[in-house]
Amino acid sequence: TPEQAARMKKLQEQEKRQKVEFRKRMEQEVSQFIQATGEPRRRFQPMNKIERSILHDVAEVAGLTSFSFGDDEDSRYVMVFKKEFAPSDEELDAYRRGEEWDPARAEERRRLRELAAQQEEAELERGPTPPGPPNDYKDKYRHLIGSDAAKAAARTMEANKAYGCVPVANKRDTRSIEEAMNEIRAKKRLRQAGEG
Repeated sequence: TPEQAARMKKLQEQEKRQKVEFRKRMEQEVSQFIQATGEPRRRFQPMNKIERSILHDVAEVAGLTSFSFGDDEDSRYVMVFKKEFAPSDEELDAYRRGEEWDPARAEERRRLRELAAQQEEAELERGPTPPGPPNDYKDKYRHLIGSDAAKAAARTMEANKAYGCVPVANKRDTRSIEEAMNEIRAKKRLRQAGEG
C-alpha cells in the first residue's frame, strides 16, 4: 500500500540521517583523539555492526589502525590506534582475551621466556654432566682466600648463575670448548712469537 511505502521511505531516510549524524560524531571524536598527544589508543563504547563499520571507515580515512574486540554482538567495541602505536600481536591477543594490555608486564614475560630458552639451549649444549666429585667452590679456594671470603665468592657465583645470559654471537659458536681453547692458545703463541 502507498502508506506502507511512505512509512518505509520515512524510516530509511531517518536511518540514513542517523548514520550521517553518527559519522559526523565519530569524525569529531577521531580528530580529538588524533590531537590528544598523550593518547596512543582509544577504546570506544560498544556499538552495533553498522556503527562499527562506520567508525572503522572514519579511522581508515584518518590514517589510523582500528580493530573490533568482544565476543558477543552486544559487547563488541572498536579500538583505534595511532599508526606509530600500532598494536603487536601480543597486545591484540590480550584484548581478544578481554584483558587490559600492560606493556611492562608483557616485556617482563618476553624476557623470562627468552631467558628460559637461553638456559635450555645452554643445558643442551653442555650435554649430560659426567659423574664426579661435587665441585664446591668454597672448599676449593678456602686455603687461598679464607673461609669468609670463599663464602662471599660462592654467593656471587650462585647469583650470577641465575642470569645465564649468553650473547647471541656465542650461540652460533659450534666449536667445542676444547677447540675454542686451542684456538685461543694458538693466537697467544703467535702474539708472543711476534713480540719476541
